Amino acid sequence: ICISGLKKKKKNHFTIPKTRNASGHPLTQWFLPAVRGDIPSGCAAHGFVCEGTRILVFGGMVEYGKYTNSLYELQASRWLWKKLKPRAPRNASLPCPRIGHSFTLVGSKCYLFGGLANDSEDPNGNIPRYLDDFYELELQPLTGAKGWNVPDTKGGGPSARESHTCVSYAGVGSPKLYVFGGMQGRINCFAQGDFSPASEFKTCQPGFPGAPAAVKISKVNDSVQITWEPPSSPSDCSAEADPDAADR
Repeated sequence: ICISGLKKKKKNHFTIPKTRNASGHPLTQWFLPAVRGDIPSGCAAHGFVCEGTRILVFGGMVEYGKYTNSLYELQASRWLWKKLKPRAPRNASLPCPRIGHSFTLVGSKCYLFGGLANDSEDPNGNIPRYLDDFYELELQPLTGAKGWNVPDTKGGGPSARESHTCVSYAGVGSPKLYVFGGMQGRINCFAQGDFSPASEFKTCQPGFPGAPAAVKISKVNDSVQITWEPPSSPSDCSAEADPDAADR
């Protein structure tokens, strides 16, 4: 599934590959569904999760320097868009407009971490502010969202960043979020955190051979170059590690 993106002009296209034709034969072909409802404007660097037959899209850049904190839901069984307005947290304000954040689904909840905000009041300007805030969005069954919440976390959380990766793992014990990498100039972090009624983040350096110690993404002419540095020596990942060690 592909929603929106950036190519000179942002598009609000929604495309999905067909897997079989009318006769039931496999094929590879993209098609553009006839969506309806509260169709979101084109945006880039948004958050995107799937839960059953519904898709949730949060945030993103709608124009240069103009970010959004809108939340949209697409019912893929009916191709119906709906703009959601979940209630604000009791202990904080709504998530600010942002790009490059992570938006991760765990059960009936989505977890929002970090991203990049623009503090400029001039629509043509850009004053970047990297975020390290952490929100929980409680979903309603089948459709809709109840509201945002700011979990009571403990420990040293990941530093502010954007364009990172976040995945969930529900193995033995409580579910966990894993946050890796991202950008704030030059950054490479690996953070792990339990989340439950009282959440706890713990940060450590990667402890396996070949793990990059630093990742740098730079623009070279019309292309993007990704380089990394190997660690000086492998080390075990310790829960007691300095939270800022990976940054240094």
